[in-house]
Amino acid sequence: MSTWPMRTLRGLLCAVAAWMPSSADAGELDISKLSSNLDLASLGDADLSARSVNVIRIGKVELTSGRIVASDPLVGPDHPAFVRTVPPGDYPVTLYQASGRIAAASMRFAEGKPVRWELAMIPGQDINSLKGDEFFGYPVDAGLGCYMDADTYALIQEREKQVQAEKSSSDVNYYDDVLATELQANNDDYALHRPISGKRGNVAVFSSGWGDGFYPVFWGLDGSGRPLVLFTDFGVIENADGRREPGGN
Repeated sequence: MSTWPMRTLRGLLCAVAAWMPSSADAGELDISKLSSNLDLASLGDADLSARSVNVIRIGKVELTSGRIVASDPLVGPDHPAFVRTVPPGDYPVTLYQASGRIAAASMRFAEGKPVRWELAMIPGQDINSLKGDEFFGYPVDAGLGCYMDADTYALIQEREKQVQAEKSSSDVNYYDDVLATELQANNDDYALHRPISGKRGNVAVFSSGWGDGFYPVFWGLDGSGRPLVLFTDFGVIENADGRREPGGN
């Protein structure tokens, strides 16, 4: 099984956001240094449009166990699920498009604006082990990210076996043989993929910003620590504003 490494901020296109940790969070990782785009998950459509950010609502991901995996769906569908869980259910996924790219993705569990953000982690990761500008995240090598339930990996394996039987070959390329047609229907930007027809458990697949890289995922929490949203930043824009690319004038 694959494991998630840590990565430094070097090369990640992000800037310091207005959000800063409260005094109660003193000594914790400064999330504002990892993403300046967290407000994307809370802004309304009109505000996002004014910032040249296009909203794409692709449907709901079926979380059968509430254990969420965020990964490159082609390279790491077997990635461990996050330590934090949510109640099983169907949750909407929103993509934020800017500069012709998918700049970020979110999954909503409840309404409201987060009052605190934390870095999403998998078992074995320790926030206190991070040094300097290091952070946890997931690697992308196929230009795609995803959200899915940990149980859905078994359905992906089942689909692979079906394709092997159909082709009478063990040589299966999940992108070419399964995902390509679904993604092409949406300009290669996204697909809400169901590995096995008639079985609960689907995958929100989306292009990852400028492509391959290493991307952080965040939990947005309410005052009681309840998850409101899960957010992935692909480093396409800064300050939740698509009118300028990072580093632009």
